[in-house]
Amino acid sequence: MQPTITLAIAGSDCSSGAGIQADLKTFTTHGCHGLTALTCVVAEVPGHVESIHPVPPTILQQQVDLLLETYPVKAIKTGMLYDKAHLVAITEILSKHRNIPLIVDPVMVATSGSRLLDKHAVKSYRERLLPLATLITPNMPEASVLLGYPVEIKPDLEPAAKKLSELFQTSVLLKGGHLPGSDDRLDVLWHNGEAHHFTAPHIEIGCTHGTGCTLSAAITSHLSMGTDLVEAVKLSTQWVHTAIQESFKWPSPTNPDQNIHCLNHLEV
Repeated sequence: MQPTITLAIAGSDCSSGAGIQADLKTFTTHGCHGLTALTCVVAEVPGHVESIHPVPPTILQQQVDLLLETYPVKAIKTGMLYDKAHLVAITEILSKHRNIPLIVDPVMVATSGSRLLDKHAVKSYRERLLPLATLITPNMPEASVLLGYPVEIKPDLEPAAKKLSELFQTSVLLKGGHLPGSDDRLDVLWHNGEAHHFTAPHIEIGCTHGTGCTLSAAITSHLSMGTDLVEAVKLSTQWVHTAIQESFKWPSPTNPDQNIHCLNHLEV
């Protein structure tokens, strides 16, 4: 059988734990052929973003146009888009391909705290991109930015997911990885007017760099193969939990007392 074709529109990560590299590893593990359209070249490692170099919007458009003209793409995900110009460039194209499922991971801030989205681009996210989405996958800080009020504790998740769904007329997976304490993690999917809860035990780990990219790429893979959205989210959250559980770690060459962590994107 031919693999289904998926497309990731996102930034790079030279450490390969997040971004385009994580998307490709996830697509491959799930049996898909992954295509990529690069938005930014990012010099980063877990916990630190050194620099961001955006790709010119015309080059971004050329990548996406050429890929959609050449391949029978079955699902698309967006990650880091960086600024308003990138958002406008992408939405001009994606608005013409509403038949292809679109998963939007609204990448705004890195786990390290570094800002990955120009502050002027949030309005374009709200007005241009999110209404095109089949599913959006914000974490709690991203949901707070999109809603304009804090999403901080477990009881906030379901109402916030519902509100986002109503605002943008799309399904919403609100990720609870930033919940305080060591209780079970909770992700809430609001889909077709109903809430679906997905829980997993909290894992104490030094770094979860790339979990958001990996989760949205896994969901994209399942949707490309025709899996129902609720089942796609269920399978993907379980898979990412295992990838965190079985993550790799190496001692830092410059600080042997410090470990570098990386999700296990292999068949787990």
